[in-house]
Amino acid sequence: MINNDILERIRFMFDFDVSTMIEIFGLAELKVTQQQLSDWLKNKTEDSFQKLDDVQLAMFLNGLINYRRGKKDGAQPEPEKLLTNNMVFQKLKIALDLKNDEILKILVRSDLPLSKHELSAFFRKPGHKHYRECKDQVLRNFLSGLKFKYRAN
Repeated sequence: MINNDILERIRFMFDFDVSTMIEIFGLAELKVTQQQLSDWLKNKTEDSFQKLDDVQLAMFLNGLINYRRGKKDGAQPEPEKLLTNNMVFQKLKIALDLKNDEILKILVRSDLPLSKHELSAFFRKPGHKHYRECKDQVLRNFLSGLKFKYRAN
């Protein structure tokens, strides 16, 4: 998935306004201007569209963890330079304090039933014999299911 789409879906899901989005980036120690945020949230066909890179999305997701669960004392974790769908999935799981059973229900609601074993494979370390790459369709369905859970309308 395109990082900008992930950011937009999360913004829509929680109905975050611009100041809240900027605050979330700030919680991960990334200063973002209103113009930058606006350019990231534009349609990719618009001239002023700017691509959100992996580091910026990782910092937003780290900020979302801080926003939802509270900021830990000390240095913030270093953002990943290369962000995979598995990492996005894991960070959302942490930020929203979701258990595997809850995730499975969310995926069923978005018409993508998975077994516990299939789900746990996404959260394993790359190189583990049961690791499985999270495809765009799985992440897209998970984000859609989250919308049903967190968005009132």
